[in-house]
Amino acid sequence: MDGKFLVTGATGFVGSAIVRALLARGAEVRVLARPNSNRHNVASLKVEVVEGRLEDAASLRRAMHGCSVLIHTAADYRIWVPDPRAMMAANVDGTRALMEAALAEKVSRVVYTSSVATLGHVDGGIADEDTPSDISDKVGPYKQSKFLAEEVVRRMVADNGLPAVIVNPSTPVGPGDVKPTPTGRMIVEAASGRMPAYVDTGLNIVHVEDVAEGHLLALEKGRIGERYILGGDNLTLADILGRIARITGGKPPLMKLPRLPLYPLAVGAELWARLTGAEPFVTVDGLKMSRWKMFFSSAKAERELGYRHRSADEALKAAVEWFKHTGDVA
Repeated sequence: MDGKFLVTGATGFVGSAIVRALLARGAEVRVLARPNSNRHNVASLKVEVVEGRLEDAASLRRAMHGCSVLIHTAADYRIWVPDPRAMMAANVDGTRALMEAALAEKVSRVVYTSSVATLGHVDGGIADEDTPSDISDKVGPYKQSKFLAEEVVRRMVADNGLPAVIVNPSTPVGPGDVKPTPTGRMIVEAASGRMPAYVDTGLNIVHVEDVAEGHLLALEKGRIGERYILGGDNLTLADILGRIARITGGKPPLMKLPRLPLYPLAVGAELWARLTGAEPFVTVDGLKMSRWKMFFSSAKAERELGYRHRSADEALKAAVEWFKHTGDVA
């Protein structure tokens, strides 16, 4: 691959998988890393590391200088935050500043990592890139910030000629989930036998390495201004937990909890989190989001990009193996 690539979020889960995929193709890669970030995912990789923050526009301009391609996957990804303003500053204002730096540098292509969180949902059905969506139906600051950030990119494509393609990953799992992500924490709890019950919801599960390959396909084949869902298999949460139990040899939870009685517990957990600084184990927004099964179709990416994904069983097995490697699962 020609030119120098800047990858933001490269120390994280999806970003590091993208970097590994780029390096496998012989690309020259520069990564943006926060000054105090955990760099385990890039420590052994042959990349140039530059320090910067999405909240610091000058650092983004320095990082972008000399690069011809931008893959922007960095984001503040938390289901619950005590102050949404910080998340908006990173995800929305940071995206705008980075895209402005890309325009100034006259990059040849941008791939922006959005999320299926920006898309509409179909109650009891499967959504795609054209399912109607509005910020009023976005629950919580993360979904709202990603919706607004994607709008920034789309407007800059239309108004400023930004050569950007948008990808919308679903729920990636697999190796490299160092934080771990909210989904990763759920897998850890389930694989460790610490999830006695569940709520009736659903997710689209995809292997993180398939998401990374989808980014490179979007880079090569994606149409400017278009968005592409990078997903896998649609599964209910009960099915996901059952599959994890089969992988680990454990027993799946049998108790399905009604959602309504959990709201007081979530309010209490958030209040305790504000006092202690710890992350709440259940949140009001999380319960609200669980009302819908987040099922999506990757048919457009398959048709236009040649995107393919492996099975959810393979993805979940890779995730469990990763967490065993890290010691999160015995």
